[in-house]
Amino acid sequence: MARNVVIYLVMHQPRRLRLPAVSLTEATSAREMAERLFDDDMNAYYVQKVARTSYRPTLTRLRDLVLHEGLRLGIGISWSLIWQLERWAPDVLDLLAMLVDEAGVELVGVEPYHSFLPYLDIKRFQRRMTWMSQHVKRRFGQSLQVTDTTEMMMNQEIYWALDKLGFRAAFVDGRPHVLKGRPASDVFAGGGSLRLLARHVPLSDDVGYRFTDRHWDAYPLMASTYAGWIKNTPGRVVVLGWDFETFGEHHRVESGIFEFLDHLPRELTQAGVATHTPSEALDLFEPTEGLNLPVESSTWAGVGDVSFFLGNPVQQRIFRLMHHAYHLAVVSGETELIDLALWLLQSDHLHLIQWYGRTGPEAEVSAYFTPKEWWPLGADGIVTQMAQVYHHYVAKVADRLQERVSLGSVVGDR
Repeated sequence: MARNVVIYLVMHQPRRLRLPAVSLTEATSAREMAERLFDDDMNAYYVQKVARTSYRPTLTRLRDLVLHEGLRLGIGISWSLIWQLERWAPDVLDLLAMLVDEAGVELVGVEPYHSFLPYLDIKRFQRRMTWMSQHVKRRFGQSLQVTDTTEMMMNQEIYWALDKLGFRAAFVDGRPHVLKGRPASDVFAGGGSLRLLARHVPLSDDVGYRFTDRHWDAYPLMASTYAGWIKNTPGRVVVLGWDFETFGEHHRVESGIFEFLDHLPRELTQAGVATHTPSEALDLFEPTEGLNLPVESSTWAGVGDVSFFLGNPVQQRIFRLMHHAYHLAVVSGETELIDLALWLLQSDHLHLIQWYGRTGPEAEVSAYFTPKEWWPLGADGIVTQMAQVYHHYVAKVADRLQERVSLGSVVGDR
């Protein structure tokens, strides 16, 4: 039975697109292009809202639990969110810095833009992960040992790309097609030096999704009950992975989620279950037999693959447009254009239209995250205007390349 648990929380907010799409014809700089591509007034609203409902109260609680209840955990934060917090809620970064300064808290790497970059350019993915590690070191003073990706995306090439960067371990979602009959509650080898920490899907989703489900037979979930489930789980170490926003935003304050969090460390201790940072779990346990990772990516969304993001025709269309936008930006060699293309590669742009033509729980999750400001456009209007954002970007970059040719400039990657 498990007597050890790793809790991992990931903080992220996307840079949402401006819909209806706005022409870039009059934009003369990358900054003006960004103002037309992304609705940063709306992004400021959502970041400030989540800071109020989730980030501030949860970070404050976690620090108290670390200091007074001995809680130990890992936290990841995307560059996408750091960039937005710097502009619209900088005090949240101060709270995070205070938390991660405590001995029981480990920062975990995250793909900076929370993007599909590994699918398009594995070498640039490696460079951006290195950049992310350096940025985290400068800002928070921690050297990263363990990393996440985007949506816990993992496959053979991502594994080996991260292995070559020197990380000690990465997270993988503990789906049956990944584990192939093994229990999720362990530290796994993966073929190289990089170890794998497998998220326990049912136990994680009990809190992440089912906590407020009044039709669930375990509702309302008490911390003591949950600690008992963890204790009785086969294996050496249970890995729990949650969106940070689970606390206060996805599950509101009136749901009792904060009381659950407040009581969880003590209930775990009373059940004989110790909390650890991800790196501490690596120090405690030698890896068990290696996982033969899938060729096609696993993720922690939907059924555990990329179908949540690429499962309908409009998602596939947007994904193709992402390719065109990114590759044309790379051809331009302009750093600012490549940066815009990376923002346009965010997985969230695909997540937010998963509901199109679908019904059921997954579609409900997707629709929940779709900005309310978009819905007056209607379903067809949303996906049409989203595609138009990418068309405008590609047209603008192509125009800039044409201007360079006219001026006799050389086109190429820098």
